[in-house]
Amino acid sequence: MTETTGTAEAGQAVGPRPPTPPGPFLVALGLLVALWCAGFAAISVWFELADHFGVGRYTDEATALSVANWFVAVLKLVGAAVALLAVSRTPRFLGPRMVGALLWAAFATLAVYVIGSMIQAVVMLTGVAGDAQQIDVSAAAYLLAFVPAAIGFGVLATSYARRARLGARVMLIGVCGAPVVLGGVLVILPAILRALGLL
Repeated sequence: MTETTGTAEAGQAVGPRPPTPPGPFLVALGLLVALWCAGFAAISVWFELADHFGVGRYTDEATALSVANWFVAVLKLVGAAVALLAVSRTPRFLGPRMVGALLWAAFATLAVYVIGSMIQAVVMLTGVAGDAQQIDVSAAAYLLAFVPAAIGFGVLATSYARRARLGARVMLIGVCGAPVVLGGVLVILPAILRALGLL
């Protein structure tokens, strides 16, 4: 009996533990990041309700853009859910390792998107490639809007990894999600739409 009990206790010690409760600052940050994601998802829904892609220069590819828009809206809502899970006091639905990996994936995806867009802007402004006139105030504001979200997910991911005692392996798995997400949105989805004759 003693040997069996000791084995069970050792197994429980090795297994994943629920994260320690977040402080008020982290809870507020998680809510703000979730609101950011939900707000951007609401913009995507508004595009559909207002038939944004059905008029003007987007008319010929309205269906393809609508499909991509809904796909991105779902990703934004997933991001909102992950931000809320990061500050939940009672672990639900997903285990700590999965939540941690998703947080790192969200951070890496936004960070790569922001850094890549900034590099693209520099290349266009210096005349190496592209048209610098395409970079206006609205384009710059749109890009800068992603910076606080990337920082927010970075803080949430770092804090959650510490509170849940997650190792570097979870972080590496999550970071690898960035090329998967961006590749799916920018490469795979357009390829599927082209194959279907929608783009």
